[in-house]
Amino acid sequence: MYRGKVIIIGAGSVGTAIAYSMVNQCVCQDIVIIDINKDKAYAESLDMMHSIEFMSTKTSVKEGDYSDCSDADIIVISAASPMPKDSNDRMKFLNMNISIVKDVVVNVMQNNFKGIFLVVTNPVDIMTYYVWKYSGLPSNRVIGSGTTLDTARLHYYIAKTIDVDPRSINAYIIGEHGDTEMVAWSTATIGGKDIKSVFADNKDRIGEDPYNNFLKQTSYGGWDIFSKKGNTSFGIAASVTGILKSILFDENRIYPISVYLNGEYNINDVYVSVPTIINSNGAKEIVELHLTDSEYEEFKKSCNKLKSKYKEFNN
Repeated sequence: MYRGKVIIIGAGSVGTAIAYSMVNQCVCQDIVIIDINKDKAYAESLDMMHSIEFMSTKTSVKEGDYSDCSDADIIVISAASPMPKDSNDRMKFLNMNISIVKDVVVNVMQNNFKGIFLVVTNPVDIMTYYVWKYSGLPSNRVIGSGTTLDTARLHYYIAKTIDVDPRSINAYIIGEHGDTEMVAWSTATIGGKDIKSVFADNKDRIGEDPYNNFLKQTSYGGWDIFSKKGNTSFGIAASVTGILKSILFDENRIYPISVYLNGEYNINDVYVSVPTIINSNGAKEIVELHLTDSEYEEFKKSCNKLKSKYKEFNN
């Protein structure tokens, strides 16, 4: 059974890690890597093909160009300007990356692309908004990786503290993938038990102020990795692969991805991360969490911050 064609635009650390994660998990039939540095895209593709003998996969990986987009199912955009190692603000790359993303989308759409865009380039919420604007595609077919990885990090830190499998934790980071992201604590559970009760019953292990501590660990985790190795790649690659699997296998999985709000949560015209059902149509349905009043106000502030950035560009 044919399992689809995915194009990755950007052969940097993130793009190549996504491709390799897909090969490892046998997610699709064909992977095409496009990069302005054609030699790099070729070498990364060939290196992966040399590994196929040792994997349970039939995936083909090759270097390509924008003409390959015409029959692609999904295009992953990871192309971006290099990020200085001492930086800790994704917004600093807004001006540099928006021109890169615009050029990518124009080239893709000139080749009659009709599939789904999955945006990874930071700041991902704003980049996803402009991919939607530049492409002219329906909003359900333009999504961003959003806070999927942030949510996995949150699960990791909670699970490590109370000694459970992170897959037993049901809690979401929502809002901006950035400084104003938040945890929807009122909806969080572990093994069906509400998070407030779990924390109250495990004070000896969790300590004081677990809500802020876990959010700080989550927010800092990515920058801690970045400051020491110069990039984050494996975590984002795995989370993007999870999203791709839900699309290609029509899984109806729920992930907190960056999607367009058009009245959901009583908010309009912004791409922001909320739990979303994902299938072969892209964003099938947005899950509207019942937030507390204070959580909702925090979420609105995050949305307003993102919307304020739209004014900086003529579109």
